[in-house]
Amino acid sequence: MAKYIYQRENWTNFTWDEKKISLLLADVRHLQGRLLGKMTSLGFGYQEEATLKNITLDVLKSSEIEGEKLNMEQVRSSIARRLGLEIAGLIGSARNVDGIVDMMLDATQSYEKPLTEERLFGWHGALFLTGRSGLYPIEVARYRTGEMQVVSGGFGREKVHYEAVSAKEVKTEMEVFLTWLNADNKLDSVIKAAISHFWFVAIHPFDDGNGRIARAITDMLLARSDESKQRFYSMSAQINKEKKKYYETLEKVQHRTADSDITVWLEWFLKCLKSAILSSEKILKSVLTKADFWNKHAKTTFNDRQKMMLNKLLDGDFTGKLQSSKWAKMCKCSQDTAIRDIKELMDKGILQQEEAGGRSTNYKLKT
Repeated sequence: MAKYIYQRENWTNFTWDEKKISLLLADVRHLQGRLLGKMTSLGFGYQEEATLKNITLDVLKSSEIEGEKLNMEQVRSSIARRLGLEIAGLIGSARNVDGIVDMMLDATQSYEKPLTEERLFGWHGALFLTGRSGLYPIEVARYRTGEMQVVSGGFGREKVHYEAVSAKEVKTEMEVFLTWLNADNKLDSVIKAAISHFWFVAIHPFDDGNGRIARAITDMLLARSDESKQRFYSMSAQINKEKKKYYETLEKVQHRTADSDITVWLEWFLKCLKSAILSSEKILKSVLTKADFWNKHAKTTFNDRQKMMLNKLLDGDFTGKLQSSKWAKMCKCSQDTAIRDIKELMDKGILQQEEAGGRSTNYKLKT
């Protein structure tokens, strides 16, 4: 007796409630169009900035879903370098950061290319450059040869959430998946992104990294749906916010054995995507605020340290309170120079001292 959806004959003949899905899809498509329209009116420089913010968010949050915290500055610097963007304050990045950035940029900047087995293996190799996942050696840049279970809970209290497709069936199942994904099957590309995500996770073809690669495939197909390399919203950031529901919904539909109806998954995916697009309004607002600031101060003179720190404050990338000691450390300058930089910005009406006192004096942008 079948326990999982893939154990049914012709399991990938997915069906769904067209009435429920078409209304949600229309909503998402409308929001996508509205957002793209707004961003196009901003000009290329600000589109690049929004893209940098969103791909940074995608990389950070896709890893965070798997419990891996990456350094934001490293991720941002790695993306900026690969996109050829002139950004102040770039830092070096670790190999594992560069690997996931390479995968994400290949997915979104070359979205029109077919997804082949070789390309997938390249992504997997980029994720696991050392041939290890944490302490453990894994099979890299090839399909797994061992069986796969998704398990939670400590030793002796393990709960098996899912047993993936048998290892001996993986290659055949992936050939069917890739043929379908690369075919022009008249499906809306947003629906195709949702189905691809579920289908790939159901197969679980690799020893590790399946979730991150599934989300990269999703981003690739969403870029196709936008017909744009520019990324103005982050699906992974929204999935991370709804992580519990994400896994619950996947598990529920993976256990569906009576038929291949995936309405529940498509509904969740479209609602999540809608929330991701709406959340991007916040990023759009910060990009606009920054544009207004630099337009307003087009004739104001700033040194490089001041420009760098103002950009950090405007980007919302600044952690904690702004103090002269922090300024000195980040700008690699003396405390006296930092105090002088800050005082100049206060004299120009750009920074102000925060009212809350304490041992250290804090500063913030004047609103």
